[in-house]
This record gives sequence, C-alpha cells and structure tokens, in this order.
Amino acid sequence: MDILLWIAAAVAGSIIVLKGSDLLESSAEHLSLHYGLPPVVHGAIVVAIGSSFPELSSTVLATLIHGEFELGLSVVIGSAIFNILVIPGLSGVMSPGGMKTDKEIVYKDAQFYMLSVAVFVLVLAFALIYNDTASDAVGAVGNQLSGQMTRPFALIPIALYGLYIFLQSQEVSDYEKPEQPEGIAVGKEWGRLALSLVLVVAGVEALVRSALFFADETGIPPFVWGITVIAAVTSVPDALISINLARKGEGVVSLGNVLGSNIFDLLIAVPAGVMIAGAVDFQFDIAMPLVVFLGISTVVLFVQIRTRLVLSKVESYILLGLYGVFIVWMILEQVDVLGILPEELPDPVE
Repeated sequence: MDILLWIAAAVAGSIIVLKGSDLLESSAEHLSLHYGLPPVVHGAIVVAIGSSFPELSSTVLATLIHGEFELGLSVVIGSAIFNILVIPGLSGVMSPGGMKTDKEIVYKDAQFYMLSVAVFVLVLAFALIYNDTASDAVGAVGNQLSGQMTRPFALIPIALYGLYIFLQSQEVSDYEKPEQPEGIAVGKEWGRLALSLVLVVAGVEALVRSALFFADETGIPPFVWGITVIAAVTSVPDALISINLARKGEGVVSLGNVLGSNIFDLLIAVPAGVMIAGAVDFQFDIAMPLVVFLGISTVVLFVQIRTRLVLSKVESYILLGLYGVFIVWMILEQVDVLGILPEELPDPVE
C-alpha cells in the first residue's frame, strides 16, 4: 500500500512541477517582454533560470530538509546531461533542415558553459584535496575518495556566475529596446511568478521524498533515482520550451536556453545547497565519472554545432544515442556488471 501511495506522490509531484514550470516560464516571458530584454538575455538568463528552478529546489530541499546533498547533486548532473544531449537532439530531429545556430552562441555561451564545467570539476577537486573525509569513515579503504564542500569553495562558481551575468548585461546596454507591448499586467505576472515558485517547490519535495522511499525499498542508491528519474522530470520544461523554439526556427534562443540552464545548474544550484548547509560531504569517485561524461557530452555538442553552424538530424541522433549509452551505463552499474561507480561510503565515526 505504501508503494502505491509513493508512486501516486511521485506522479503528482511530476505533474505539479510541470504545471508550475509552465506557469513560471509564461510569466517570465511576459515580464521579459515588458522590460524589453534582448532575445539572447531572455533565453540565456530569464528562461534558463526559470526552467532550472526545479533543479535549484531539489538541491536546496534535499540538503536542507533531508540531509541528502548527493541526491541534489545527482539531480543537477543528471539534468545537465539530459539538457545537453536529449534537448538539442530532439530539437534537431524536429527542426526542418536541422537546428541552426550562429557564431555568437558558439563562441560566447557554449565556451562559457565549457568553462563552467571545468570550474565545477576544479571545485570538486579542491573540496577533495583540502577536505578529504574518506579516512574518517568506518571500514573505508584506500581507493575510496570522499570530500567535503564548504562555503568558501561554493563561492567560486557563484562568483563565476556573477561574471556571466555581467557579460550578458552588456547585451542589454547595446540593445535597442523595442516599444513596450500593451496588455501585460505587470503586477499580475509577478503574482503568477510567485505562485509558480510555490508549486515547483511543492512538486520537487514530493519527488525527493519519493526517491528516498524507493531507495530504501529497492536498495538502489538515491543518487541513481536523482540522476535518472528526477533529473528527467525536472528537465521536461526545458525540453518543451527549447523544442518549440527550434521548430519555429529560433535555434539560437533554443540552444541559449539549454546552455544557460546548465550554467545556472552548475554554478548556482549546487552551491546553493552548500551555502545553506555550511558544509556537505560527497563522494568524489562517484561524482567525477558522471561529470566526465557530462564533459564528453559537452565537447560532442560543441563540435557538432560548430561545424556549419547547424545541428543536423544525423548529429541529433548521435546525441540521443549518447544519452541512451548513459542510461545503459546506469543500469549496468546497478546489476553489478560494471564497477566504475563505487559503493557509497559507510557513515563517518561520530
């Protein structure tokens, strides 16, 4: 009976997240039009932050309420992998003639995203080097790597995101603001935005609690549920927006949304949990292979969009196939066919 209850909770949470995200993005779009933001800023910041709010909520809630930072971390990494492979892949498949990009998105947003991935890896490495916690675990063996991320480390990616905002703000200063559209009730849109945030938080909390329950029932670690199921659910709003934009021929805005979402996830969503908790433990030898896969996926996408500045249908199917490889990898890890991801560390000595 409990299983049916939690399945219902997971389904309800997914629906609430999708509805809340849809409301959030709609209100954010209207506000962007009202304030006259350039399309690239709208896609890379406003839409990206709005569609990434579920990932931010998962990290904050998993850390603050449940003490499961690694669950939030897995959601962010899984969402980033989904965003970089599935969303452009589907967008390219459904776009007539493939998804068209331009040099600005390639040489600015895409390269800044690659820098974000590199900084994220460095922060994880610093947390391991300077705060190695594996030696404090009962029964830990020498090849287990566990670190502790603290607020000073979390400030590094946050500062980099500040630089990203500054660079995007230059688009506003050089942009000729169009006439303010009529019929937008600003107060109402801000109210809808606030309501959407409440809905997203409630839906994500239902998903987090469901993931923890199924982890206990099945023995599958919470991070696996986070990096696959919850990550996919929280990424659906991104997918719907980006695919719709790509089908309209707005490939630049579509890809800007994807890259902006991932930049926000890596530089803000993960550090937010650390800033709230003060210090969080994580397994470097679990996180690192997943981040490496994210890095490989990023390079593949970058090479594809740089060639002829078009993501062709063949290249789109390659991206979707690579995500299939990722899912198969996760399955093989759970049936003990592969051992790339180690077992979780025992609890540390009190």
